[in-house]
Amino acid sequence: MALSSKGVVITVPVLVLSISVAAVFLFFLLASLSSCSCPASTSVGGDVGSGGGGADGGGGSWRFEGRISTSSEDVEWVKDQIKANGLRMQDNVLRKGINPRTRQQQLQDLIAFKGISHYEEPQRGNHTALPCPGELLVEEHHSNYGEPWAGGRDVFEFLAESVHLRPGSRVLEIGCGTLRVGLHFIRYLNPEHYHCLERDELSLMAAFRYELPSQGLLYKRPLIVRGEDMEFSRFGSGVVYDLIYASAVFLHMPDKLVWVGLERLANKLKPYEGRIFVSHNIKFCSRLGGEECSKRLSNLGLEYVGKHTHDSLLFNHYEIWFEFRRSKA
Repeated sequence: MALSSKGVVITVPVLVLSISVAAVFLFFLLASLSSCSCPASTSVGGDVGSGGGGADGGGGSWRFEGRISTSSEDVEWVKDQIKANGLRMQDNVLRKGINPRTRQQQLQDLIAFKGISHYEEPQRGNHTALPCPGELLVEEHHSNYGEPWAGGRDVFEFLAESVHLRPGSRVLEIGCGTLRVGLHFIRYLNPEHYHCLERDELSLMAAFRYELPSQGLLYKRPLIVRGEDMEFSRFGSGVVYDLIYASAVFLHMPDKLVWVGLERLANKLKPYEGRIFVSHNIKFCSRLGGEECSKRLSNLGLEYVGKHTHDSLLFNHYEIWFEFRRSKA
């Protein structure tokens, strides 16, 4: 390199050396980038109904790569698998299995042998941390409410899509029974975001001692409370729900008690976007007459949205639902 009247002059050797150094630096830079363990970017989908994701409602972000509802493609896949395995869909006849005993016979065995594994040593050798009632182990509670157990998935899909459910949403079920529907909400929602009021002791035992452990959902810590008379104080005063629903519950209650419950729940429902869904019928409302019912709802800050029917694609399950929303902040 030399100085001249026109500026700096770079000689050829210096230029070659500079290019070589730059090439070596670029090589190491590209090598470090190719081995980067940075997470790949992912796009966030749309709403629940379209099978995408969204905000979790809690200010953070989440990743949801599946969809909630069964699609027509899912149904076709099931049909293809049945056909490929030579199964005959028309032969819907139950047969005895490998262990051909009724639930009652299984229950007697559990009582006689003090457990599933038929311990040969004294009972002190049974290391079960928390004994489970035999009635639960033979799953009698799956038939307690006269509805197909699998139909719980249908109810979940319908309600979740109706309110555009997110993992960060908060849900209250009035009368969750043995968690036929609740299990699916608990699995989908963030921990502690599912609440339930249930009066029946056996149903609560089934929830805590069988369904939650067997589904691996104890870590979700759902708040399930034993109570009646539509008393919701144990759920906290500040909680606001995106969805409150009652499946075949209000029709077993006196109309007066239903209205007491709605009065207590009105301020616990998210304004405008939150929804209350009631299945089967709303005689507590229709018995008053349309005008009087609308007036009482309005006084509570609620309004009737409409009636929906839901058909299952897989389980011969059909239900009618009535939708309400909070019309005032």
